[in-house]
Amino acid sequence: MLTNRSMPECTVIPVLSYPDTNQAIDWLYKAFGFTLRLRIGDHRAQLAINDGAIVITKEDASSARAPGSVMVRVEDVHRHSVVAIGHGAHLISLPTDYPYGERQYTVEDIAGHRWTFSQTLSDTDPKEWGGSQTKR
Repeated sequence: MLTNRSMPECTVIPVLSYPDTNQAIDWLYKAFGFTLRLRIGDHRAQLAINDGAIVITKEDASSARAPGSVMVRVEDVHRHSVVAIGHGAHLISLPTDYPYGERQYTVEDIAGHRWTFSQTLSDTDPKEWGGSQTKR
């Protein structure tokens, strides 16, 4: 696949709309640790975190929000949750350890988007918690 400096290199890039993109950039940086990768006027921006990225756009009548969630892997869920909540993220679920080897918490951001942040605790065989793995 060709690379393009105008596009993040990750394969899946969620696009989320916000009423004020400048406010969203600042808030996502402070609360979740995203960095600004590319700004396009005041209506669109690309933000990066680790090897992932999101695109944010200015909300308008054609960008009605659909319910959904974004999941982001982080190193330390507890530390991350303290920062996010300290910047006004609305807590949906506290950091919780799950049998599939992840510690996760969920918050809602300033525009109502749900975010789940996940920290890997162990490499757990899906058979141990009732899952199944398919190899392609």
